[in-house]
Amino acid sequence: MSTAARSAATSDTIPFLNVIDPEFDFRGPEMIAAQNGNWYAESPIGLVVLRYTEAQELLRDQRMDHGGGDKYLAANGVVDGPIFDWFVPMIVNHDGDHHRRLRGLVSKAFTPRMVNNLRPFIRDTAERLADQVATAGECDFVDDFADPLPLAVLSELLGVPPADHSTFRRWTTDIGLVFSLAHGGDIRARVEAAVTGLYGYVNGLITEKRAKPGNDLISALVTVQRDDGQVNEEELRNLIVTLVFAAHDTTRHQLSNAMVAFAQHPEQWTLLARQPDLIGNAIEEIMRWCPSTGTVYRFATEDFDYRGLHLKTGTMITVLVVPAQRDPHVFPDGHLFDITATPQAAPIQFGAGPHHCLGAALARAELSEALPALTERLGPPIITGPVAWHPPLGIHGPTTLPLRFGT
Repeated sequence: MSTAARSAATSDTIPFLNVIDPEFDFRGPEMIAAQNGNWYAESPIGLVVLRYTEAQELLRDQRMDHGGGDKYLAANGVVDGPIFDWFVPMIVNHDGDHHRRLRGLVSKAFTPRMVNNLRPFIRDTAERLADQVATAGECDFVDDFADPLPLAVLSELLGVPPADHSTFRRWTTDIGLVFSLAHGGDIRARVEAAVTGLYGYVNGLITEKRAKPGNDLISALVTVQRDDGQVNEEELRNLIVTLVFAAHDTTRHQLSNAMVAFAQHPEQWTLLARQPDLIGNAIEEIMRWCPSTGTVYRFATEDFDYRGLHLKTGTMITVLVVPAQRDPHVFPDGHLFDITATPQAAPIQFGAGPHHCLGAALARAELSEALPALTERLGPPIITGPVAWHPPLGIHGPTTLPLRFGT
């Protein structure tokens, strides 16, 4: 038990959850019992938050921040090199004026109008991929739909030509492994190669868009950066690489998580096919029930007391998104997957306050076009073989998902 937890309670009242155990069930009886007993627990990664209200309060608390990114990397043995140079300056790892300055550039370029203009492309791509799945009869959903859809949208958004998609795909997949560094093996080398490759590629795109601007996001960012003068060249490159990282991995996992949920609840798929007007509710329920972001972390910037717990400066807290979004204190029927349910609260995975995800609208747009394309053509998904999963800490979802669809 940490010093912070000892100051508030004895070991017999604070549960210990081994969340790094590959077999740990984030939805199981041990988690439910811990959540019923307290808003937090101890774990091998420190304090973990189990309830929704406390999660939102701490994510919004100005006495908590992201630790600059270097604390997370140092814990995984990364203190310099390409990963460090990209991750530490990344917009999501900073707060205050620095964060507002970078966010201001993105928000001026990445507008609701730009997302809405992408909808026909998203729809056409989703329908084409759904037709291919229908023709094949069986598929690996990750390879055949969940991965290529957000990759195509990301490429269209940034102005990446189709000829470069295969190379771009490898980099955009591997850079998301930054939150899996603790697993060792070749992961660090893959992330380093992805960061290096993307930086080189993005440099070329910036040069190209400066010479010949288009209607894509990079052209807009280059124009705003030039006219605004608040963000330097290196910060612009970092922002674009970070957008690549954020826009691909989370959406492909969210699409795959949705298929697992519908395979477990085929009646909900049938209901959505019959009542397509439920799509808005369905998207919110999918993000609540099976989020693609399993954890969100913060660090205390000062000593303070919170709900009976004394947090010392530097204490790391990790929100466990799955149990928090099924918290019965906020979601009375949170243990049920029900696309007709009225959303009770905002999803945690998009963050809160100044750090609310700028890409949330794009993620919802992709889901809102993808699900109708599938339900209009196919019956409920049926899992036909072993499912391989990305670890639940960080970005979470299947890496392979063999499916066939009913009639």
